Amino acid sequence: MFDIERWQEIFETIRKNWLRTVLTMISVFFGIFILVILLGFGQGMQNGVAAEFEQDAANRISVWTGVTTVEYKGLNPGRFIELKNEDYDYLIKKYEDDLEFKSSVYRIWSGIATYNNESGSYRIEGVYPDYQFIENASLSYGRFINYKDQDNYEKVVTIGNKVYKDLFEKGEDPVGKQIQLSGINFKVIGVYTDPGGEREETRIFIPLSTAQRVFNGGNRVRNLGFTLQPQKTFQQALQQSIQFSAEIESFLKERHIVAPEDTSAINTWNSLEEAKRYYDLMNMIKLFFWVVGICTIIAGVVGVSNIMLIIVKERTREIGVRKAIGAQPWSIIGMILHESIFITAIAGFLGLIVSMGLLEIIGPNVEIDYIVNPSVNFNVALTTVFVLIIAGALAGFFPAWRAAKIRPIEALRDE
Repeated sequence: MFDIERWQEIFETIRKNWLRTVLTMISVFFGIFILVILLGFGQGMQNGVAAEFEQDAANRISVWTGVTTVEYKGLNPGRFIELKNEDYDYLIKKYEDDLEFKSSVYRIWSGIATYNNESGSYRIEGVYPDYQFIENASLSYGRFINYKDQDNYEKVVTIGNKVYKDLFEKGEDPVGKQIQLSGINFKVIGVYTDPGGEREETRIFIPLSTAQRVFNGGNRVRNLGFTLQPQKTFQQALQQSIQFSAEIESFLKERHIVAPEDTSAINTWNSLEEAKRYYDLMNMIKLFFWVVGICTIIAGVVGVSNIMLIIVKERTREIGVRKAIGAQPWSIIGMILHESIFITAIAGFLGLIVSMGLLEIIGPNVEIDYIVNPSVNFNVALTTVFVLIIAGALAGFFPAWRAAKIRPIEALRDE
């Protein structure tokens, strides 16, 4: 029920002690302000990590080889392990039902591409058609290589957007044009873009069979790339990918006579495991931000509580008179709580509005490594409002309880 006299008392108290009230409100204001800004940047970090993992398929598993570091079965360390077509064929046959996309890769690190008078050095990769989806690439011109190209050893290429910009004139349709790779003619069939940016768009994709034949690759491959069938939950997908990674690592070590404890010869990378590490870290950072923000709010709440204690002390005689004429303890508590919650809520809402407004203005313009568009969603805003109400009630409750326990006769004697 709206009590105009109660509100008049509150505003009269604030008017008489406006400087003290303003300084107290500033502490609450900055408590909420700092909390929201920290949570906003926590969300920005989470957005940044998500953007990094969008560069490739979300559940990508990559396999590559290195040099052995452990003597095993009479073989000395220092052997470079080379994957073969047979390794890839066996794995895709064994795990046919589990795989979504799959491709092996034969890579030429510095291939020279030439078109008319323009040329440049780019990474050339022989791949299967599925590699488009493993890399999360999108086509801006033409198409990606297909299985017909693979089966017929076609000399066709899908080039990255950076390669297109370097070799072709702006707006020129490259599809059907002939470029030279290390002096050999290839027909351009498409141009792709990659979420990873220009670094990922400096590659040229050709059919794996063509790459092995033209660049003397034999039956060797450099990498294997897989994605697994989607699962209902993240935990199920993570568990499946961990098991798959362990199984193919064990198989390849056994096939190429590598010691089980050798961590250099056969290497796997699991995007879901990596994502879990980052998201766990982000959750810890966001928890830390919450703790820092809550501690800052507590500092402001302590200030409000101290002010309310002073107010109770100053109004001791008034409270005594109220109780002498029949005021109930809960009415005294309500009077103090009302003023405390009002001061805390006004300061807190101002902090909330200013901080969210600041994030709304600068957030979309923030794009640095691992921080993208810091922002706070509506649910978090409601949570801070709830925190404000609780904080205001706590700030005023103990002074109010003290006021309610004042005995009228002692209050009337107070000077």
